[in-house]
Amino acid sequence: MSTFNGNEIPHHAASRRGFLAFAGVSAFAFTVVPRHVLGGPGYLAPSEAVNLAGIGAGGMGGGDISTHAKNGAQIVAICDVDDNAGAFKAFPNARRYRDFRELIDKEAQNLDALTVGTPDHIHAVATMAAIKAGKHVYCQKPLTHTLHECREITKAAKLAGVMTQMGNQGHATEGARLTNEWIGAGILGDVREVHVWSDRAGRLWKQGIDRPKDTPPVPASLDWNLWLGPIRERPYHPMYTPQGWRGWRDFGTGALGDMGCHIIDHPVWALGLGAPTSVEASVTLDGSYLEGNTPNFETYPIASIITYEFPARGALPPVRMTWYEGGLMPPTPLEMPSGTKLPDNGVLYVGSQGKMYHSSHGGMPRLLPAALEEQAKLVPKSMERSPGHYEEWLLACKGGPKPISNFEYAGPLTEIVLLGVLALRAPGQRLEWDSENLKVKNVPALNEFIHTEYRKGWSL
Repeated sequence: MSTFNGNEIPHHAASRRGFLAFAGVSAFAFTVVPRHVLGGPGYLAPSEAVNLAGIGAGGMGGGDISTHAKNGAQIVAICDVDDNAGAFKAFPNARRYRDFRELIDKEAQNLDALTVGTPDHIHAVATMAAIKAGKHVYCQKPLTHTLHECREITKAAKLAGVMTQMGNQGHATEGARLTNEWIGAGILGDVREVHVWSDRAGRLWKQGIDRPKDTPPVPASLDWNLWLGPIRERPYHPMYTPQGWRGWRDFGTGALGDMGCHIIDHPVWALGLGAPTSVEASVTLDGSYLEGNTPNFETYPIASIITYEFPARGALPPVRMTWYEGGLMPPTPLEMPSGTKLPDNGVLYVGSQGKMYHSSHGGMPRLLPAALEEQAKLVPKSMERSPGHYEEWLLACKGGPKPISNFEYAGPLTEIVLLGVLALRAPGQRLEWDSENLKVKNVPALNEFIHTEYRKGWSL
C-alpha cells in the first residue's frame, strides 16, 4: 500500500519534473526564457508534453482524458474499476489499472498530473492521493462528496502547491465574463435576488425511490468492491452503475451536486458571494418519504426548492439565492417577450434596475428589458479571456498561471453546493451555518452528515 495515506504531504519538487509558477505573468501568457533560468534540468518546458494518468475512464472521465490528449498530454496510465471503460479502448498503449492506489504507487515517478472522473463518492480519496503524491490534479465536479472532504482537499492542494482545476467548464466561457462585466458595471443596479435551477433530477436518473430488493450478479468486467471504495457495503445493482448513481445519497449529490457547480458558479463569481449564513430546503414528499413519514435517505427527493441567504459584502447588499429542481422553476419574468421562456437550466438575476438570465455552463446572458442591451455594448471587456477550460490547466501544469477555477475557488463553491445537499436532510428547517467551523449551529444532529465514515482501508 502506498504511503499517501499518511499525514505528511510530500514537497511538490519530488514529482517527476519540478514545476514553477510564473510570478507576475498576465493570465494565460507564456514567456519563453532560457531553461536554466526557469529551474534547471528538471523543469518541464512549455513545449514538452504533460505525462498524465486518468482515474475514471468512462463517461465524463473518459471524455476528460481524451480532451487532455487532444491538447497535447501524454496518456501514460488509465484506471477504472470496469474493464469495459471507453478510455481503455481509446488509449490501448496506456498501462491499465483497476485500483488508483496501485496506479499512484507504481506510476508516480512517471507522472506529472492526474485526472479524476469517477462517481462523486470517489472524488476526494482519489484527489487527495494525487495531491499527496505531489501531482497536479483535475477533478470533475462536484469537487467532493462531503463538506469535510471539500475543506480538507482545498487545504491540502494549497499546501502542496500543485496546479488544480475542477470540471466546471463554463467558468472559462465568454458568457461568464460578460455576466461579470455587466453586473460589475452596475447595469442591473443592486442585485439582491437570484434564481438558479436545473431539470436533471428525475430526467436523467431516478429519485424518490427505495433501495432495490433483488441482487443480480455483478458483471464479470466490474470490480464492485473497488467501485464502492470508501462507502459502506451493499449488494451490486444496475440501478447504481453505470448511470443511476447520482440520485443515491451514498454515491452522488443529486441534481444540485451535478449541476450546481455549473450554474451557481456564475452568481457566486459575479456577485462575490462567500459562505451563506443560512440555508433551507422544501421538498416534494410523495415518493421521497416512506410509510409513517420516515425520511428516505437512500435517494434524493423527487423535487425541491433550496433557499440560501448570503450576507452583505462591503457596499454590496445581501443576496437571497433560490435553487429549483425536479421540474420546478422560477416564474417567467414579465419583461420576457411573449412566446419565449427561460432555459431548462440557468440563472435569473433580479436587480433594482433590471434583470438578466442565462443558461448553464456560462451561457450568453440576456438583459431584461431589452433596452439594457444598448448599455451593455458600452461596457469594456475588462477581464482576461480564457484560452479554454482544459487548456488553462495544462498550461498551469507547465508553469503557467493558476487555472481560474482552481481549488481555492472551486472548494468554497462546492461547499455552497454541498450545504444545500445537506439541507435536504432536514426539509422545512432553516439551518444556521458556521462556515469557519464547518457546522450547523442550530440543528447539531445534522453535523454527523458533514462527513461519511469510511470503510476500513480507506482514508483521506
